[in-house]
Amino acid sequence: SVREAPWTSIGVVQTQGGGRCTGTLIAPDRVLTAAHCLLLLRTGDFTHPRGVSFLLGYERGRFRARGSVIGYQAGPGYDPALRGPGREDWAILTLAQPIRGVALPLLDRPAAPRTPLVLGGYQQDQPEVLLADTGCRLLDLRGGLLLHDCAGTRGASGAPLLVRQGSG
Repeated sequence: SVREAPWTSIGVVQTQGGGRCTGTLIAPDRVLTAAHCLLLLRTGDFTHPRGVSFLLGYERGRFRARGSVIGYQAGPGYDPALRGPGREDWAILTLAQPIRGVALPLLDRPAAPRTPLVLGGYQQDQPEVLLADTGCRLLDLRGGLLLHDCAGTRGASGAPLLVRQGSG
C-alpha cells in the first residue's frame, strides 16, 4: 500500500508533455528520478522545470501531496542526445515547497552482489498503482551501473532499488 513505508516516499514524476516516470522523495524538497524522464519526446531537449510535477503516494488519480518543480540537476555527464551514459541517467528535482513525507536515505556505498533488492514503480502495465518486485537481487556492479534481476517496464524509470537495513 502507498500508505506504508517505504512506499510512502515514492510517487509519479509527470511532465507537461505527458511523460510519466517514478520518483523518490530523498529530502523534504528533493526527488530522485531518471534524467531521461525529463526529456521532451518531440525534441529530445530537457523540459523546463515548471513543466514537471511530483505526485507523492499516487494511486488511481489520487495522491498525498503534489510538488511543483522549480529546478533540477541531471547527472553531470548525461547527454540528452545520446540518452546516456547510463551511469549518469539520474536527476534530482528541487521542489518549490517541502513535502511532508518520509524521505528515503541514499546508501553511502553500493550494496554487495547478491544483496536482496526491491524495485517499486509505476509501470506501464498498471500505471495507476505502484507495482513492486520484492524478490530480486543485485547481480553486479559494472562501470558505475548496478546490474539486477528486478522486473520493471516503462514507467519504472527513476524507481528506487530498495535495500533493507536493520528493521527498515
